Amino acid sequence: MTTSLPLLTTDASGCCAPMTAGVMGVEDAQRLARVFKALGDPTRVRLLSMIAAQSGGEACVCDLTEPVGLSQPTVSHHMKQLVDAGLVTREQRGKWAYYMLVPATLAMLSGVLDPQSLRAGTGSAC
Repeated sequence: MTTSLPLLTTDASGCCAPMTAGVMGVEDAQRLARVFKALGDPTRVRLLSMIAAQSGGEACVCDLTEPVGLSQPTVSHHMKQLVDAGLVTREQRGKWAYYMLVPATLAMLSGVLDPQSLRAGTGSAC
């Protein structure tokens, strides 16, 4: 049995607000691309979600290795990518590294991905 999805037809002039905020600058686009590139790996997405699920939004690297089934050096490599992208910060405590979410970066991503903000003049939803 196949299920077909309904086709939606829209008039492009009715769904897209004009871009009134201008085109994204080169530096902003490069920074955003680095963040999305870091999130392009499923292990990194899982690591980020594990940190977010922790009380206080922080986790020790020692608590991240077993759930993803990778060695500590491999997890540290993935975490460096997340740090470089500005998604988490790293704090050394003795021999262990602790990682914390960067709420401002997550809020920025949320704003970029929010269709309402696109229609409000920061871009085009189409």
